[in-house]
Amino acid sequence: MIFGYIRVSTLDQTVEGQKNLISRYCTEKKILIDEWIEIEISTRKSLRERRIQELYDKVTENDTIIVSELSRLGRSVKEILAIIEACVEEKRCRVIIVKQNIDINPKNRSDMTNKVLITIFSMVAELERDFVSERTKEGLLARKAKGIKLGKPKGVIQQSKYDTDKDRIFHLYELGVPINSIISTHLNYGQYQSLKRYIKKRHKKQETHV
Repeated sequence: MIFGYIRVSTLDQTVEGQKNLISRYCTEKKILIDEWIEIEISTRKSLRERRIQELYDKVTENDTIIVSELSRLGRSVKEILAIIEACVEEKRCRVIIVKQNIDINPKNRSDMTNKVLITIFSMVAELERDFVSERTKEGLLARKAKGIKLGKPKGVIQQSKYDTDKDRIFHLYELGVPINSIISTHLNYGQYQSLKRYIKKRHKKQETHV
């Protein structure tokens, strides 16, 4: 199977623009797209909302993913790298990025280009993490110097990806359904430790308001 993934996030972008770029590439390479996955949404949304998770779940070994450009896959180099590595290393599928002329094929283990690309991605991702960390520290120090109290107010609970399913989660938990089963059978997303912390914090807070 060959999948064409398209994501647009702003008014000046169009689905057709990306589809035409991919289609021209496919015509040149004599490739036929079997399924298009299209979404109009910001990169700020989750992988599931951006249909990246859907794409990952669908692909199998020997499949191919074609995207118009790197920025369509993620919000940062780190995220883009993680998505590409997961597809290539775990699902063993080929990833083609048309605009950047990137073609990573897990079958070509001896292809030096693939190794160089992964190495460069990793270096840039590490550099990006360092920059973000440095800017965060500088911002916190600047706020502290101005006398601004850091951290969230005591008792305030931050928003969570589990909030939309909160009632269902608490209902299942109170019925004695194991956390792993809540994730695998009822939610189809999340991790054990994060959901456990979520339930512990919210459930206690909910009980105090009853």
